[in-house]
Amino acid sequence: MPSSVLLEVPALADFNKAWAELTDWLSRLDREIKSQRVKVGDLDDINDMILKQKAILQDLEQRRPQLDELITAAQNLKNKTSNQEARTIITDRIDKIQSQWDEVHGYLQNRRQQLQEMLKDSTQWLEDKREAEQVLEQAKAKLESWKEISYTVEALKKQNTELKQFSKELRQWQINVDVANDLALKLLRDYSEDDTRKVQLMTDSVNASWAAINKRVCEREAALESALRMLQQFYLDLEKFLAWLTEAETTANVLQDATHKEKTLEDAKMVRDLMKQWQELQAEIDAHTDIFHNLDENGQKILRSLEGSEDATLLQRRLDNMNLRWSELRKKSLNIRSHLEASTDQWKRLHLSLQELLAWLQLKEDELKQQAPIGGDLPTVQKQNDIHRTFKRELKTKEPVIRSALETVRIFVAEPPVEALEKVCPEPRDLSPEERAHNVTKLLQRQADEVRSEWDKLNLQSADWQKKIDDALERLQGLQEAMDELDLKLRQAEAFKGSWQPVGDLLIDSLQDHLEKVKVYRAELVPLKEKVHHVNELAHRFTPPDLQLSQYNLSCVEDLNTRWKVLQVAVDERIKQLHEAHRDFGPTSQHFLTTSVQGPWERAISPNKVPYYINHETQTTCWDHPKMTELYQSLADLNNVRFSAYRTAMKLRRLQKALCLDLLSLSAACDALDQHNLKQNDQPMDILQIINCLTTIYDRLEQEHNNLVNVPLCVDMCLNWLLNVYDTGRTGRIRVLSFKTGVVSLCKAHLEDKYRYLFKQVASSTGFCDQRRLGLLLHDSIQIPRQLGEVASFGGSNIEPSVRSCFQFANNKPEIEAALFLDWMRLEPQSMVWLPVLHRVAAAETAKHQAKCNICKECPIIGFRYRSLKHFNYDICQSCFFSGRVAKGHKMHYPMVEYCTPTTSGEDVRDFAKVLKNKFRTKRYFAKHPRMGYLPVQTYLKYCYGNVLLLFLQFQPQADAKVNGTTLSSPSTSLQRSGSSQPMLLRVVGSQTSETMGEDELLCPPQDTSTGLEEVMEQLNNSFPSSRGERCCLWQMRGKNIKVFSVP
Repeated sequence: MPSSVLLEVPALADFNKAWAELTDWLSRLDREIKSQRVKVGDLDDINDMILKQKAILQDLEQRRPQLDELITAAQNLKNKTSNQEARTIITDRIDKIQSQWDEVHGYLQNRRQQLQEMLKDSTQWLEDKREAEQVLEQAKAKLESWKEISYTVEALKKQNTELKQFSKELRQWQINVDVANDLALKLLRDYSEDDTRKVQLMTDSVNASWAAINKRVCEREAALESALRMLQQFYLDLEKFLAWLTEAETTANVLQDATHKEKTLEDAKMVRDLMKQWQELQAEIDAHTDIFHNLDENGQKILRSLEGSEDATLLQRRLDNMNLRWSELRKKSLNIRSHLEASTDQWKRLHLSLQELLAWLQLKEDELKQQAPIGGDLPTVQKQNDIHRTFKRELKTKEPVIRSALETVRIFVAEPPVEALEKVCPEPRDLSPEERAHNVTKLLQRQADEVRSEWDKLNLQSADWQKKIDDALERLQGLQEAMDELDLKLRQAEAFKGSWQPVGDLLIDSLQDHLEKVKVYRAELVPLKEKVHHVNELAHRFTPPDLQLSQYNLSCVEDLNTRWKVLQVAVDERIKQLHEAHRDFGPTSQHFLTTSVQGPWERAISPNKVPYYINHETQTTCWDHPKMTELYQSLADLNNVRFSAYRTAMKLRRLQKALCLDLLSLSAACDALDQHNLKQNDQPMDILQIINCLTTIYDRLEQEHNNLVNVPLCVDMCLNWLLNVYDTGRTGRIRVLSFKTGVVSLCKAHLEDKYRYLFKQVASSTGFCDQRRLGLLLHDSIQIPRQLGEVASFGGSNIEPSVRSCFQFANNKPEIEAALFLDWMRLEPQSMVWLPVLHRVAAAETAKHQAKCNICKECPIIGFRYRSLKHFNYDICQSCFFSGRVAKGHKMHYPMVEYCTPTTSGEDVRDFAKVLKNKFRTKRYFAKHPRMGYLPVQTYLKYCYGNVLLLFLQFQPQADAKVNGTTLSSPSTSLQRSGSSQPMLLRVVGSQTSETMGEDELLCPPQDTSTGLEEVMEQLNNSFPSSRGERCCLWQMRGKNIKVFSVP
């Protein structure tokens, strides 16, 4: 609010304070309630949040009288003032705070209603979920109660009926699950801004269990149908097989009778025909072998189901009869073959039989080899197991034939028929019958040994192959179970990951909460990592020489690992994004400050968080903000002001306006400092702490002055200025006291209120301040003009003389209280004179004086008005006065009075009397009685000469001035104006002259104040205690104002 309006309507200050406090409270409340999230489906959490919302709403209602009082006060102010601008501002502020109040109140009401609906929906969902879980438990109990499938028609029909009834119940229970799912989807959709993870996980668990139950039901139904088909087909197949068996037996009997007829074996043609018929019979027997085994296996299953019943006894008889008839048929077939082969020589029959057996063994060995290698997945190995079971059945069927052949050979070899061998093998004649018998038996024995060896070898290979299959089945089943479990866990984890919102859509205040939840989620994934390692370990056990996993299994394992890696990367990336978002956009970020600069400039941050600026056009970097650089350049226009105090004050005023600190009240600044708990003045502040505090300050200013404050720009500019003043080395830290001194010095407040506040910061708990503490305050204060290159005119950087001056004013007390400090500051000591001048410059900005400047003829005079106390009706405007221009007949050392506000009639009469009085005084009087408008301090400038310390002091009289009736001399000019006739204060250190030192201190950039502060602290600690014991003597050197102190 403009100061002119505040001056016209003083009550507005209290109104502004109350309005700002209520606005800040509403803003904090709005941020707090919008950052609160609740766990959907958790009734305790929702009830707690409802209680919190109720308490917040009650707190809001308790503050409504404060709003009503503010509205009433605003109406009264509008009725009392005729200033249209003030009335407009009051109306705007009341409308704004009323709108803000309604917005917060409306949000609380809506949120409360939403929480009530959420509570209702969550309660209903929990009830529906509980019902769904109950039906799931019933379904699981039903599944567990299922018995093994029975192979009787009645049992199968009963089990099938029970299954259909269970399926019907499942369809009814499906409604419960669907209701719970629908309500869960409603919760996930309507309350997506809150935490819905519990609802998602519990819903996924229910659906997974429900899907598993339905799968088992489908498998049971398929198994029952298969058993029923098998049962129905079994009796048909049994009757069919028995009918064939009867036909085969008849054929075998006929064939057997034919082979036993007399002289049948002597007819070679007849033997060949009978052999052909036998082969056909044997082929049919071989073709029905699998049918027989299947009937026998299925019959045993049915028998187990019929155990203890008459049907079981009947079926057992039929199966026994079938087995007996089957065995008799095979034996009869073997006898027929043996009888037919008896028509040839026995040794030839044995020889051919052994050759056939060797060929069959070789065939089976090749067949066994073709079954290798072991499959790499469970279905393939199960199929191989079924094939090998058939293979072993064939071996078992062939075993009697082989045993019979080997036994026949053994008997033949034991008693070979020599006569038969002579008849059959008449050649060669030179071999005796014994030799021929020996050769034949040797041949048959070799073949029999080979058959026995191949048979044993085949059985060993079969047993070894079966062992490999069993081992592979066990390992593959273990791997499959581990992969299925891991797949389920991954799907649950991926479902949760899928519920993540994009980081860009999250509320800034909720970033930390999301980050913590993702970290908890990552911790929950640790057991999943063990399962991944377990699956990989199981997979790595399948080595190529032993067992190579199939491409399908390898793909599954690779897919699981890929999904796990993707999940890990997603979690890490999520945490990284949340960290970056929290860093860039969170409460401790500087991201919002990137908008403080425009292209081609870019704001960057150094490792210690100190900002710097990049110019992409010139490809250069600098510490100063581009606007700050422009501001410093514009301050050069004020260098034509000859008087350093005014020049410094006008520079600071321009800086104060650029930083919008002229809008900041002391109470608002104190509130912001207290809000950030900045009470330990010796503690350092880092960049983020400075930014946070400045953001709080400028956020409040933006609410009060929406069109005047650009928060990012102001925060960045003020940060830049504070670092330039108190951290030129860019260490990224300044003291809390320095921060307070800088902000409070340029804020909008009464001068003495600033003095009281600053004194309070360095005073002890008892309210007293010693020399060291005062030195710290003055050191931080003098850095402000020092940064502008004006410190030389205010006693230099050495604050020891100012501290001595203050305590000498207090009669050298060891400690001073606030009242003495204020009295001393009212004298405007030279090191601090720039601050009261700044206040006068601010007060004079809008002042309009009904007078004409005697030099430039400006009328009316805007700003400061300087009235001569030597001549009547002689006035000078501030431009002419600051530039040192004078009219003819008026000298600079003539007394003048300064006005920063329009004069009153009493002041005009008083000044007239003083002019009349001064008319009778001579020039020599004014030269001998100069008056200074500030309290000079003796600057101790060390210039060593032997054991003598020279102290250069030059406090020459200047043109007297008067602040609204108090005569004072203008503060000394800067060394930038060293060529002028105005006197100046010089400081000489070491071997430098007074002039060169002044130029260096003015033109060189300030050194790192952190190091300077340490030197000042050491200086204050060391010098003040010993200062009382000094002995000194004084010489007045002729022609020079030099005080010489001898050092003991």
